[in-house]
Amino acid sequence: MIFQDRRDAGRRLAELLTEYKENKDAIVIGLPRGGVIVAAEVAKQLKLPLDILCPRKLGAPYQPELAIGAVTETGEGIFNEDLLAALGVTNSYLQNIINKEKQVAQQRAKLYRNGRPPLNLENKITILIDDGLATGATMKAALATAKALGAAKIVVAIPVAPVDTLEEIRFMVDEVKCLQAPYPFHAVGAFYTDFSQTEDDEVIKLLCS
Repeated sequence: MIFQDRRDAGRRLAELLTEYKENKDAIVIGLPRGGVIVAAEVAKQLKLPLDILCPRKLGAPYQPELAIGAVTETGEGIFNEDLLAALGVTNSYLQNIINKEKQVAQQRAKLYRNGRPPLNLENKITILIDDGLATGATMKAALATAKALGAAKIVVAIPVAPVDTLEEIRFMVDEVKCLQAPYPFHAVGAFYTDFSQTEDDEVIKLLCS
């Protein structure tokens, strides 16, 4: 299955979530930036409110593209303990990068909400959406935050993800909805005709509409 773009993925994903349509206790949460495009389409189709969580990947020393974990703007994080041990990551490095990425996440959340307060997740059905998963690090951080904020039920909904990551996530949440989990899996962008970069202005516009 190839998606035309993120909006197309959102429309298809919404079809898996019709049980939550117009549910006054449900909220859709998008992960910036690309995930917000997908989430906005889901929120539109289901007539649900839309908000964001802003997880940031924690890069390994000298290998910033290798995720050793992730953290959100509220400070909740999740870490790959095996990688931390294998790479000999020090506590001082870990704390420094957590502080740095948390600050970036806070700045982005403030920018994207554009003065709007965050929605209250307490006792809510929280539907977490991204445009796809790879390692799942940022999604894991987001769901940790949703739990910390008191979500009553957490649903992770994604267009595409590798089988192993999907199974990890499945054990951490109440429900998973995924359109496809192909094997082998190479990259999220391979499943989109248009996977162009999402700009900040587009995220702000969707959240304020």
